[in-house]
Amino acid sequence: MKTKSLLLILWTTVVFMSCSTETEPAPNPNPEPEPEPETQNLYFPPIGNDTWESVSLETLAWNADQVDPLYTFLEDNNTDAFIILKDGKIVLEQYFNGFSASQNHTWNSAAKTLTSFTAGIAQEEGFLALDDASSDYMGSGWSSLTPEQEVMITVKNHLTMTTGLDYTVSNSFCTDKECLLYKNEPNSYWYYHNAPYTLLDAIITGAVQQDFKDYFNTKIRDKIGMQGTWVKTGYLNLYFSTARSMARFGLLNLNEGTWEDAPIMTDRTYFNAMTTTSQELNSSYGYLWWLNGKNSFRIPGSEDSFPGKLIPDAPDDLVAGLGANDQKLYVVPSMGLVIVRMGDAANSSELGPTTFDNQLWTQLNALME
Repeated sequence: MKTKSLLLILWTTVVFMSCSTETEPAPNPNPEPEPEPETQNLYFPPIGNDTWESVSLETLAWNADQVDPLYTFLEDNNTDAFIILKDGKIVLEQYFNGFSASQNHTWNSAAKTLTSFTAGIAQEEGFLALDDASSDYMGSGWSSLTPEQEVMITVKNHLTMTTGLDYTVSNSFCTDKECLLYKNEPNSYWYYHNAPYTLLDAIITGAVQQDFKDYFNTKIRDKIGMQGTWVKTGYLNLYFSTARSMARFGLLNLNEGTWEDAPIMTDRTYFNAMTTTSQELNSSYGYLWWLNGKNSFRIPGSEDSFPGKLIPDAPDDLVAGLGANDQKLYVVPSMGLVIVRMGDAANSSELGPTTFDNQLWTQLNALME
């Protein structure tokens, strides 16, 4: 009896192992790798000539019937220059009101994005740190604050509009120390104050021991084939260039800091911080870039926070350089888009975002549907 039981146990074990072998195949020692997500190669126009490839509306399956209404809308709203790039190639390029492709136009505050990018290169090269006091690079006594108050303001505060300097002074563009007064603790309040932004020129100059304009030209402008120049106008340092130069800078940011195969900024941490929410006070603001798709936003000239997205009809991942009189640089990574609009004010001379942004995106959505 014991022998029969032992044989039964052995037979059951063999059958079980056999079944297990049949139903549970051995793992493949060389599994197939998961496919990489498809990526669209970007086109980069050559440096040193006017060659720039285009792509047709038909190829993109965009609505050609909406081009004329878009151009009418742009012309009626005081536009001088307008460009759409798709994956780096020109889809539309149009000039109005006697303006031409070779003429320079001011970027106004859309040029803040140029300064932010330049600051990123300076910190990447070890010339400055965002958490350092700005007085480390400008010297003490640059403001009317006490020495203790002054050293609390960091480079990052200048990049994020959180210095706490008094924005109610009679001239908020004034960078004289008499105009730079204490109002709030740094990082405690967000307000679109131009003077602290303008001081970034002096911060970068002091850090790299080279004039800000020359450093920018060497590190960004000349490397990506831009043209243009910074022009001192009162307290402001304005950038003037062609619309195509603005489009080149947009393309650089669409490719996250690399021009074709040439790295212009390699610090991924800084680039991501620059183009995402930089502080909790205004979720729609990065390092001098405006951000769409957030739950609330603040705008220049106001102490209030408004619910909703900055540009409701635009893609959520849009980042933008926005300047007075409706200078627009839109970058939309999910769609491979760079869009440039230069001109006079459409319907408001406000700084930064205006109602024209959403009106324009209504037209753009009709074109691209």
